[in-house]
Amino acid sequence: MQKTPPHHLKSSLNTIPEGVKRVHLIAVCGTGMGALALMLKEMGLEVTGSDDGIYPPMSDLLAQNGITLLQGYKAEHLGDADLVVVGNAIRKDNPEALALGERGLPYCSFPEAVAGFFGRGKRTVVVAGTHGKTTTSSMMAWVLEHAGKDPSFMIGGVLQNFSRNCKVGNGEFLVVEGDEYDTAFFDKGPKFLHYDPEVTILTSVEFDHADIYEDLADVMGSFRKFMGRHRPGAAVVAGPGANVAEVTADAPCEVFSYGLNGEPLWRSEVLTATAPATCFRVFYNGDLYGEYTLPMPGGHNVENAVAVIAACHRLGLDRREVADALASFKGVRRRQEIRGDVGGILVMDDFAHHPTAVASTLGAVRSFYPDRRLVAIFEPRTNSSMRNVFQDAYAKAFDAADLVCVRTPPHPEKVPHGERFSSDTLVSALSASGKDAHRFPDAGAIVDFCRANARQGDLLMVMSNGGFEGIHGRLLSMLEARQAEGEKAGGDA
Repeated sequence: MQKTPPHHLKSSLNTIPEGVKRVHLIAVCGTGMGALALMLKEMGLEVTGSDDGIYPPMSDLLAQNGITLLQGYKAEHLGDADLVVVGNAIRKDNPEALALGERGLPYCSFPEAVAGFFGRGKRTVVVAGTHGKTTTSSMMAWVLEHAGKDPSFMIGGVLQNFSRNCKVGNGEFLVVEGDEYDTAFFDKGPKFLHYDPEVTILTSVEFDHADIYEDLADVMGSFRKFMGRHRPGAAVVAGPGANVAEVTADAPCEVFSYGLNGEPLWRSEVLTATAPATCFRVFYNGDLYGEYTLPMPGGHNVENAVAVIAACHRLGLDRREVADALASFKGVRRRQEIRGDVGGILVMDDFAHHPTAVASTLGAVRSFYPDRRLVAIFEPRTNSSMRNVFQDAYAKAFDAADLVCVRTPPHPEKVPHGERFSSDTLVSALSASGKDAHRFPDAGAIVDFCRANARQGDLLMVMSNGGFEGIHGRLLSMLEARQAEGEKAGGDA
């Protein structure tokens, strides 16, 4: 008879014991869990990890750093671990989760491990919000590094200034990206509730993660709970929007507003916004605070930078050092990252998937490259974007694009039939508004379309939160081959 999975593990064992030497991570190959494994190894611990998807580049990175990788999930993989970290992709009936309960080993979640191993005694900066978390936390980490503070950080994207997404520093600061997604099968609350920040940057609050949140009110409830946990000596740097104002209204700590519009405490004003940099000035409480250069496009990135400036002011950093750091910020991989330029055709990669992020990204790129034809290539693959909850919103998100290529959702079976997003419906709506839009079954079809239609001066803006079947490299290879064919034909003539 099959054993009934436990509904919960012993709560008394949900702890990080003293003297941990051996740690096992279940679902180690995710971006966050992989980074955690690297940080624990850097601390001098013995680290093992299991996953059913062990493949490069994460598998190579972990193995090269001395982390033992175990294929699949088996009870014996727990070995003689002193502590087991359970990733939020793991279900309660996972073989290793079952063995964890049977053996009575100490366990914790990903955010508990980050806070417990790296947050104790640190001045923690948490960056939370529906949009901009990765870019803003990356800016924050780089500013602290540039200022000689040697921070620790754990971020959901690879920082170009570091070529990694995590670091164990010797300084007093920890920067962490605070995620509102659920923590683990034994803890369905959001991850950010496990952190104790001195300063939180809250960029935005919108409906997202439709697989775990019912509606906007449900999302706001989680953020409101997070704000309510702040200690009186903490501070929240609060972004624009009524939702942010509402969830921070009763926060028991200082709240500093920022934004481009209205009358926030920290207000920014864009001076110039064309490649290769955006120049802007910042006003604090009505007075000019400084002028800055940011090698990134978009008002939303200016707001991200202003949030960092305000946080650094609260933390006591020198404003000149902050300005110098922002001017040398190299960005984050997969955030408006230029992947190549072939024959005057630029291929750019971005993580945008929420309709607000799609609109902001395209608007920013349009302002930076006003003379290029902007080709938006979009893959709806998140749990939210594959649902029809944003069907109408996406129809307005591509206004800045000249040409739109939409892939059909890669795994429609993950969503109930009546709740599925329709690429055909989106393309019809875009076409009805006068937009040149097309639907494709896969990345290969998009590459073929671009082979026939891409022209010099185009900017191919790829937007997806996943690998998109390697479309970035395939586009570049296609363009190089097409260029070589054209040169050969010209030579033969």
